Amino acid sequence: MATDTFWSDVDRHLVRYAGPGSFTGEIIDRAEGSFVFTEDGRRILDFTSGQMSAILGHAHPEIVETVRKQAAKLDHLFSGMLSRPVVDLARRLAETLPDPLEKALLLTTGAESNEAALRMAKLVTGKHEIVSFARSWHGMTQAAASATYSAGRKGYGPGAPGNFAIPVPGADWEHQLDMAFELIDAQSVGSLAACLVEPILSSGGILVPPPGYFQALQRKCRERGMLLILDEAQTGLCRTGTWYAFEHDGVVPDILTVSKTLGAGLPLAAVLTSAEIEQEAHERGYLFFTTHVSDPLPAAVGNTVLDVLIRDRLDERARRLGDRLRTGLDEIAARHESVGEIRGRGLLAGLELSGGGPDADKLGARVTQRCLELGLHMNIVQLPGMGGVFRIAPPLTASDSEIDLGLSILDEAIGDVS
Repeated sequence: MATDTFWSDVDRHLVRYAGPGSFTGEIIDRAEGSFVFTEDGRRILDFTSGQMSAILGHAHPEIVETVRKQAAKLDHLFSGMLSRPVVDLARRLAETLPDPLEKALLLTTGAESNEAALRMAKLVTGKHEIVSFARSWHGMTQAAASATYSAGRKGYGPGAPGNFAIPVPGADWEHQLDMAFELIDAQSVGSLAACLVEPILSSGGILVPPPGYFQALQRKCRERGMLLILDEAQTGLCRTGTWYAFEHDGVVPDILTVSKTLGAGLPLAAVLTSAEIEQEAHERGYLFFTTHVSDPLPAAVGNTVLDVLIRDRLDERARRLGDRLRTGLDEIAARHESVGEIRGRGLLAGLELSGGGPDADKLGARVTQRCLELGLHMNIVQLPGMGGVFRIAPPLTASDSEIDLGLSILDEAIGDVS
């Protein structure tokens, strides 16, 4: 198919699902390791691991072999049937987690896992009100979207009733948190069920809450009979240098959701909780019966992901590469006045363009385009009141030289357009 025909078909037949500038202006033909390759032969370094998911890089040979073997043997079942890959993955996930998180529900996407977690929390508590961060992103299905405040709230009619936003923690976070819950208590109809938050806000601009914050938040939840749900779609499975980001914060959630990284680019997600909460949900008739719940093919992939993470000690690798990435980003910030704060943890980093407002937005768009021209794919978050923030999340399997290449291209691109 000619290139002009391809883009004509895009314009004529595809729904644009990501707002202005929905699609990158390249035809991607294949991907391998840390790179994607265009149809015309260009090599582009992928600094977002696909959709922040491909933690083992693209076309990892062990993932490819697992898919080949499992698809030929057993790929999909009636949702009430079980297979060994599903039960093995549930057990092995529990082994990576602290007590009492030992029960798993295997699903497909982050939105679906958050939907299932919120449904469970509402049923178990007998309540319906949900608290989330004001810059959160938890998915595009009904309950998950109602708990999402960073984008996508305008024009779709009412969300789920009983959703409240609290501020992202700032310098005076303890007073801020007290005031937030004072307001929530005033607005609540007495039905506070759960607090759903990300340990590090990704779409919110790679914001890392300060030490002590999540312990204080958990106390607020306990005082009100609420469950704490942590969404580790982007931070789980070694990306931040530990298996789960909540390990940094001295808390264990009541319910944990993981997705993106669990399937290493394939659709796999999980809800993890305690036997006590699962038993209560079961006794109350918990229902989350979907087409692809407990599918064997993605579960087999999840087991292979765990194999590689454990064998290759990718938590340690994420810490080491994260230090290398952070050092390089700090050096870029020192060289360019247009670069503000650098933040993040491990191989999830954010680079904020200083100044804020339309100028930062325009600069971010130009830097993104220049990076692509030079062979680097970057993703920028643009929220009102913030400068553009680049989200940087290379595969955990990236080499030192690939990290350095990405830093070099980013440095050149910022210099070219500043």
